[in-house]
Amino acid sequence: MKFDSIIIGSGLAALWSAKFLNEKGLSTLIITKNQVWDSNSFYAQGGVTLALDEEDVPIHIEDTLRAGSFHNKREMVEILSKASLSIKEELLKYGFRFDLGVTKEGAHSVKRVFHAGGDATGRELHKFMFKKDESFLLDEAIVFDLLIEEDVAYGVSVFHKGKKYNIYADNVIIASGGVGALYKYDTNARTISGDLQGIAIEKGISVKDMEMTQFHPTVFIEMNFSQKLLLTEALRGEGAYIVDEKGERFLFEYDERGELAGRDIVSRAIFMHQQKGHKVFLDVSMFDEDYFKKRFPTIFNKLRDYDINVPFEPIPISPAFHYMMGGIEVDENSKVPGFKNLYAVGEVAYTGVHGANRLASNSLLECFVFAKKAASEILRVNFYTSDKKFEINSEELFKNDDKKYKNLLRDHMWNNVGIIRSEKGLKKALNFIEESIPKLGRLAKLRFLTAREIVISALNRLESLGAHYRKD
Repeated sequence: MKFDSIIIGSGLAALWSAKFLNEKGLSTLIITKNQVWDSNSFYAQGGVTLALDEEDVPIHIEDTLRAGSFHNKREMVEILSKASLSIKEELLKYGFRFDLGVTKEGAHSVKRVFHAGGDATGRELHKFMFKKDESFLLDEAIVFDLLIEEDVAYGVSVFHKGKKYNIYADNVIIASGGVGALYKYDTNARTISGDLQGIAIEKGISVKDMEMTQFHPTVFIEMNFSQKLLLTEALRGEGAYIVDEKGERFLFEYDERGELAGRDIVSRAIFMHQQKGHKVFLDVSMFDEDYFKKRFPTIFNKLRDYDINVPFEPIPISPAFHYMMGGIEVDENSKVPGFKNLYAVGEVAYTGVHGANRLASNSLLECFVFAKKAASEILRVNFYTSDKKFEINSEELFKNDDKKYKNLLRDHMWNNVGIIRSEKGLKKALNFIEESIPKLGRLAKLRFLTAREIVISALNRLESLGAHYRKD
């Protein structure tokens, strides 16, 4: 089997890339690990950041840089913000409609976050895009290798319905998402486990800023599922408070912006307050019940299922892993440097726009901007691979103790490579990872390779910066 393009992943970055390729008649195969909706963008609640007009562009750029501790690539941030001006019109022409009204989220200077379905922006965008998608789809298929020789990607190896086989293409786009499954508490879709980052590391493909892992400050973790319930930043943007068991808004002890400080600051403040023995809650009592139900339907219904009587009852919260700012390094056209036909888009990619801490709701914007750039570059270059065939990687994919080691890894990453880090804790995690890798099946090994890179990067960055906080 050979296609013009293979896209690994089925989130918004994947679907938006596919849109432009399909419109030009290219045969495109989307490969997804589970069902097509099992992606981080499907669960995105907050919205899409869009600069309001030309005058807002420099303000949005400054907000993005400030949130990212000025560790961002400024030229990429400028591309991101300027491109945002046309995205709303592009979506309107395509048939998508945002809700009326624009909201403000943490570290934004103004209201510029557009949402749909109340607190279900990602789901609404994903459903809309998938209905229009004309790609071939291979679901419940695990990509366990990239077929690479020198500077060309020839396709992928997949495990599907109990069989291994290769699929070939003239172009490969990696859109596989972040690394949520590496942490004990996370907001990510259950399929998001850093596999492709691990393959990239194994192949010597450049990854960058892997220590920059963002934790969302307001997450309901008292549930049995591995994926915890994110409580969108829009709640705080529209007036919700973070309080302790005494009802005190303690965040102002850490930052004058209180609830609207950057995610890294709020997450650390909550974590430190919890370490002192306090319980932390999100107070949403200022919302009218009917408004809350309409504006935040996902949160309302799920919390009511857990017998939390919102908005009258405070919600117990904790930070949880949310987003990876680092990833596979790409250029301004989303191409992996040194390759003729390999691309990465969305959370798996390092564009440099997020710096040390992502500004709220810039992630879906990044998907739109750089997924289109990947498709445009593929169409411009018009690259064809030869009919070279590859042997299938014979490495054992699964071993009996993989699940045990993966759960131990999640504990180590949460306790030692989490919100607050130290050399001692990082080395403890690294030792566990190094000792475990030889005992693992290939798929577990790939996530361990990604985890190892995060730990090594965290050890190498001695100073605290953004989401990377060293207490030593």
